[in-house]
Amino acid sequence: MSETTASAAPRSTISLHKLGVFCGLSAAVWLGSAEAPTKLVNEGFSPFLISMGMVMGAFVARWTIPTMLKGTGFVFDDLREKPHLMVWALVGGMLWAVANTLTIFAVRNVGLAIAFPLWNTNSLVGLFWGCLLFKELRGSRAKDWAKVIGGAAAIVSGAAVLAVATAQQNAGTPGKAAIGIIAALGAGVLLGTMYIPYRKAYISGMNPLSFVTIFTFGELGTVFLLGWIFYGGTGPLLAELNRARPMLFWPFVGGFCWVIGDLFQNYAAKYIGIGRGIPLSNTNQLWGLAWGALVFGEFVGLTTGGKLLILTGSIIMIAGAISISMAAPPPGEMENWNAAMHRECDRYGLDRENVAAVVGGNDPLADNKHPRRWWEILIVTVASGVFVWLAVGTRAQHIYVNLPWMIVLIVGTIIPLGLCGTLLWRRTRFS
Repeated sequence: MSETTASAAPRSTISLHKLGVFCGLSAAVWLGSAEAPTKLVNEGFSPFLISMGMVMGAFVARWTIPTMLKGTGFVFDDLREKPHLMVWALVGGMLWAVANTLTIFAVRNVGLAIAFPLWNTNSLVGLFWGCLLFKELRGSRAKDWAKVIGGAAAIVSGAAVLAVATAQQNAGTPGKAAIGIIAALGAGVLLGTMYIPYRKAYISGMNPLSFVTIFTFGELGTVFLLGWIFYGGTGPLLAELNRARPMLFWPFVGGFCWVIGDLFQNYAAKYIGIGRGIPLSNTNQLWGLAWGALVFGEFVGLTTGGKLLILTGSIIMIAGAISISMAAPPPGEMENWNAAMHRECDRYGLDRENVAAVVGGNDPLADNKHPRRWWEILIVTVASGVFVWLAVGTRAQHIYVNLPWMIVLIVGTIIPLGLCGTLLWRRTRFS
């Protein structure tokens, strides 16, 4: 489809709130699936190496996907209009790199099915920052506050139940379990704080595709700095990466998938706020449980009581996230959202009408013609080449996998990509 035809095509009339909800759910599926390769940490590979592999995959994806969807011309024009937001994108990437490394430590110590819900307490942190800094929930009705407060209480209660189940599963290694819990909760704090740059960018009119392009430089630089410190220099770090070469393809794929989920999460944060969008995307714990229990057999040997605790805690947390996300913002709250947007416009000299159009899903840049450049073909070719290069040298790892369930989950991951991607295109042209 040509850009002229695409611009002239009628847009969908779906509400931004519904679109944000669909994006949050799609993000949950992809973010959950992206964490599956972290199971490699149980094969003796350092969490830093797994994190580096994921970040390298994310780096490739954050350039390739925006290039394929909108072209580099659109991304560069968007960045030129809001150069101050590039710093915030870098900070967000740095926070994610540290948090992602902590999640891998958590997976190593307490397992994927347990660690997932614990670090998803970032919903509480994101809700706090959304309320404090961006006027989310201000002007809402009492019943909306009740949904949010009840949902927050449910998330905390669910996390406590899961912590009890973790202690039961790891009764013989209390120190190991404690480290895993601390790592998961620490990741939750960092991930929740990472959403500040997200929301700041989107109430200022930045496109998620542009944001993630800069975001990746922060995460890539930080994870390599962590690895450099941990291994004691460039030489030892490169030697470890070379040793891990046969398995790097898997975390690389995980990082690529994570970017797709993160893009959906960014669109959810843009259209329904971080207080609602992040809890909704944090239902990815369902997919974490599915991969951990069905594909990797993490529940084998666990007592019936332990299984019931894990399932109960997860259901409670999911119910809390749904309660929060379904509290649609009323007109009074939207006025406060607009006030936060105007504050950013006045602070950085942005055009209010243009920013308001972007926030409403009608970015003028999205309808402008941006000719494709020759280097865009080169970007996609190089990305494909990296995939092939890593795949050729990959060796099978000694991890139990239930193949039929893995196929079911892979298919279940692909379906939301097409459905939600189509909705985003028809309603916003990916703006």
